[in-house]
Amino acid sequence: MRVTFVNKYYWPPHLGGIEHHLAMLASGLAARPGMEIDAIVANEARETVRETIDRVHVTRVGRGFAFASTPVALGMSAAVRAAAQREGGAGIVHMMFPYPWGDTAWLMAGAPGPSVLTYHSDIVRQRVLGAAYKPVMRRVFDRVDRIIVGSPPMLEHSEVLAPYADKVRVVPFGIETARFEPTRETVARASALRDVHTRPIVLFVGRLIYYKGADVLVRAMADVDADLVMIGSGPLEEELRSRAGASGIADRVTFLPPVDDAELAAWYRAADVFCLPSVARSEAYGLVQLEAHASGTPVVCTDLPTGVPWVNVDGETGLVVPVGDAEALAAALSRLLADEALRARMGVRARERALTEFSVERMVERTLAVYDETPAAG
Repeated sequence: MRVTFVNKYYWPPHLGGIEHHLAMLASGLAARPGMEIDAIVANEARETVRETIDRVHVTRVGRGFAFASTPVALGMSAAVRAAAQREGGAGIVHMMFPYPWGDTAWLMAGAPGPSVLTYHSDIVRQRVLGAAYKPVMRRVFDRVDRIIVGSPPMLEHSEVLAPYADKVRVVPFGIETARFEPTRETVARASALRDVHTRPIVLFVGRLIYYKGADVLVRAMADVDADLVMIGSGPLEEELRSRAGASGIADRVTFLPPVDDAELAAWYRAADVFCLPSVARSEAYGLVQLEAHASGTPVVCTDLPTGVPWVNVDGETGLVVPVGDAEALAAALSRLLADEALRARMGVRARERALTEFSVERMVERTLAVYDETPAAG
């Protein structure tokens, strides 16, 4: 079976939840016998580059310009059309949403199929782009054979998906759970990281942008007897540093740039609690929660109408608090930090659930089942 993915970018080198999800899914599929996997994405430069990453054939189409954070690769429709016209065709075309230009390129190429679209999140902040794109989006959603969402709440709470419920399938997004195994090196590094801190550790991992709610977390930490470690970068970093200083907790907040996989796994294990304080529907799932779970670390998250509180089960793998409520966030963090037995119990359950339900292997199997539902998938 041949599968051609269409997305904005591909990881590596591009950081991002969708890019990382695509790379894991594509390489997981490529490892299966009889699978031929291609990915057509945008390049940050003007030239088109082709390479193979983990058996996935990646075509980075030269970017002409960008609009509203959307790279416009003018040759993308030609690349999709060429994939459809080669021997054996494009097979299944699998698009990642939201990427308006990729969807448009697929339509311009004649909408070759069979086709699948993974719906990661609504277009939340770019209202002008969202309004202009709506007619195209409807055409795309009308024509694709199946739509994948990562959790039941994404379908339940999405007005966009409601008219297409009959073609929506739930495929929980997975992670490479092996990365978070308690190896001797990981455990030793986690111990060294913990030794630097005299207080418990609350960990945040993610881009420092508006919808992550990092400002709410910094406010909450003024009432939590713990250290906060924030791993990530973004436009709000200076504002967050200033907020920590104004709150008198600058000495308890550590900002770190993105770290490599080994160091990240050690931080998840060193932390007492992981926190995902997101405040907008742009946070549709929160894969970082699963990374913490796979490490045996409980999570405090918010009750967004997305997959976030579905991934982190309240009272089972962590705690869920109202969106934007710094006081409730502080209370939940303090409750977990004060109760070692509760943390341990939730951590064990979190790891069990991550390993059984959210591995890349399970995600690949469920995706193949969706492909089998599409016409002429073989």
